[in-house]
Amino acid sequence: MEHYQFTIEKAGERLDKIIAAQISHLSRSQIQAMIKDGLVTVNGQPCKSGVKLRGGEIVSVTIPKPETPIIQAQDIPLNVIYEDTDIAVIDKPAGLVVHPGVGNTSGTLVNALMARWAEIAEMDDLDGRNGIVHRLDKDTSGLLVIAKNRTALKNLMLQFQERSVDKRYLAMLERTPKTLNGRIEAPIGRDPNQRKKMAVVRDGKEAITEFQVIDDNFKDDACLVEFNLLTGRTHQIRVHAAFIGCPIIGDRVYGFRKQRFKMKRNFLHAAKLSFDHPRTGKRLHFESELPVALKQIMDKLRRI
Repeated sequence: MEHYQFTIEKAGERLDKIIAAQISHLSRSQIQAMIKDGLVTVNGQPCKSGVKLRGGEIVSVTIPKPETPIIQAQDIPLNVIYEDTDIAVIDKPAGLVVHPGVGNTSGTLVNALMARWAEIAEMDDLDGRNGIVHRLDKDTSGLLVIAKNRTALKNLMLQFQERSVDKRYLAMLERTPKTLNGRIEAPIGRDPNQRKKMAVVRDGKEAITEFQVIDDNFKDDACLVEFNLLTGRTHQIRVHAAFIGCPIIGDRVYGFRKQRFKMKRNFLHAAKLSFDHPRTGKRLHFESELPVALKQIMDKLRRI
């Protein structure tokens, strides 16, 4: 369980709004449910969500530990482009969720990994990772490295923390950036207005993305860009692309409200991945071609 306590400084604010501002990773619905369950007190007493505080009250919040979902192995086809006794490299299709969550315990990459490799299902795991070292969004395709044992998992996680892993993504943007290459340094955190989204915020975590336009011969100022992730924040490329006014085509969360290009997924693909093998130390390099559906979008938009 997590425990928070703070003193109200400003009068007239609703209790649930105050908690949302203080504890950024909680959604408004989570907060209201916790208040209803008596996990929030004001001066030691339960209170209602909509009560407006006068200032000076002490608010205590107890966040219960989430239940660990029971994950079953499922025979889901995987495109495995490399494997040995320690690791596997997967070319993930768009539409496949990487890790189970509350209300979503089946049909994920983890379910597939547990069915394909018994050693992953039996791992003495770190934080319930089930071999997952890093993640891709549901609608992002491309390369993922998977750890088959605890030693490999710890080694690869350290490489990501030390930023020695090279990750390159291809994305098609709604607009061409003002410069053909650049570096975006803008901290990312939870959007204070929409809790399920991320945003560039002053007190967010460090986020650095490099980009280079590799093809701008497309209609309506669209362009193909290679992104280099130097940090690994949630939705980092999508947030940074939108931040510079050039959102990713097909991104219905961070893109333009009125989508100019109709797509069922976003145009973002993890195309290159390089890291040191956790056992041998040898540098490994992998590449993944753009999926056919994305190539077709490029063909439609290309200037003749």
